[in-house]
Amino acid sequence: MTHWRPFVWINRSLTRRLIFILVLALGGVTTLVACAYYYFITFHPDAGRYPVRGIDVSHHQGAIDWPKVATSGIAFAYIKATEGGDFSDRRFRQNWRGAAAAGLRRGAYHFFTFCRPGIEQAAHFIRTVPADPDMLPPAVDLEFGGNCSVSASRLNPDRELPAFLEAVEAHYGHRALLYATREFYQAHMASKNIVNPLWLRSILFEPDYNRHPWTLWQYHNRGRVAGVQGPVDYNVFAGSMQDFERPW
Repeated sequence: MTHWRPFVWINRSLTRRLIFILVLALGGVTTLVACAYYYFITFHPDAGRYPVRGIDVSHHQGAIDWPKVATSGIAFAYIKATEGGDFSDRRFRQNWRGAAAAGLRRGAYHFFTFCRPGIEQAAHFIRTVPADPDMLPPAVDLEFGGNCSVSASRLNPDRELPAFLEAVEAHYGHRALLYATREFYQAHMASKNIVNPLWLRSILFEPDYNRHPWTLWQYHNRGRVAGVQGPVDYNVFAGSMQDFERPW
């Protein structure tokens, strides 16, 4: 049996080397993943180009400490108010009052559904959100995710959305801000002549799918800000603070 010992020694040595290399490789992968995660969590666009930063919130963020938010470099907040024709966000009133008391500019948004007439959704939004001359333009959230099926509905979003906008804009005296995901923009907006300001979603990368200029860019969906427990959406305004203070 002694003539097998060199082979056994070589085999064990090779095994140790392979284990060592595997450990190094796994360590490298772990480090890369950790670095990528840190980059993602802490990412913000260049503050020199986009100095005006804001968040958008709903009841999913729970109770918010708005004074803390106001001291965290946040200039504005869009707050979910309504969805469809009868759903109201349960934390809207607290958030609406809290953001104003902390000195933040605030706006309200409505999640537009494909299974309720636009005029019904507009009436619900108007009943819920008080008109305030200092509020940001009302916003409407347009996306397929979490929505009722367009194919299952007899309503045409290309007809119902204008009905919603006409009523809301007449009531608040502002053109509404249109929030859109890439999928919704390409399906229903890319080929149209849009005069409303746009709020586009594109995580980490500046929107590149739009032929219309954007006013707000939602660049993060897992951001962290003092005063908010858990992740929050981050946004920037396409301009200076002086531009932000002017009508959009």
